Amino acid sequence: MKERTRRIWMTVAGVLLSGVIVGLFKASRLGVDPFQVLCAGLNHVIPIPFGILYTCINLVLLVGMFVVDRHYIGLGTLINLFLIGYVAQYTQGLIQRLIPDPGLPVRVGMLAVALPFLCLASSLYFTADLGVSTYDVWALVLDRRTKAPFRLIRVGTDLVCVLTGFALLGFRPRGVIGVGTIITAFCMGPMIDLFNRRVSQPLRYGRKTS
Repeated sequence: MKERTRRIWMTVAGVLLSGVIVGLFKASRLGVDPFQVLCAGLNHVIPIPFGILYTCINLVLLVGMFVVDRHYIGLGTLINLFLIGYVAQYTQGLIQRLIPDPGLPVRVGMLAVALPFLCLASSLYFTADLGVSTYDVWALVLDRRTKAPFRLIRVGTDLVCVLTGFALLGFRPRGVIGVGTIITAFCMGPMIDLFNRRVSQPLRYGRKTS
């Protein structure tokens, strides 16, 4: 029971922290994460309200999760589907009210804080293994089914999202793709892997076991 409780807290903390950090990313205006680039690209060619489109994309990916590996559907998946968007929206709005016109140094600072904490948040709920987001699952499935390191697989899936979204946007950044996007695409995989080994696995299993 003690381990189960620890896993639940890791899942809830990881997913909610992800929502806060996504809001921070958006407030920095230096580019969004790779999955958001893909969603923005699809929204460019399917001009319906973004919230509706985002929900539809996640539902399609959820069906894919049922087909590919139901193991990854759980508490974390549900929180991602129904809560993380509101957390990100609230965080972005709060930051914009507190800092209505941030200068470049402040925006760079936001990005510098956002990247490691987004990786830590992802690591926490990946390791808790109580469900992941409909996007994160694909790198984890490939990691289980191939011998390739997770950090390289995650870089690959992130780059696919960025390049596909960029093409759908007509090969124009359109305020979506920025330096934050590029850094995130290349760094999230290795940093999540590092946090898995140094923080999340010891937190779940204990330092001797990990």
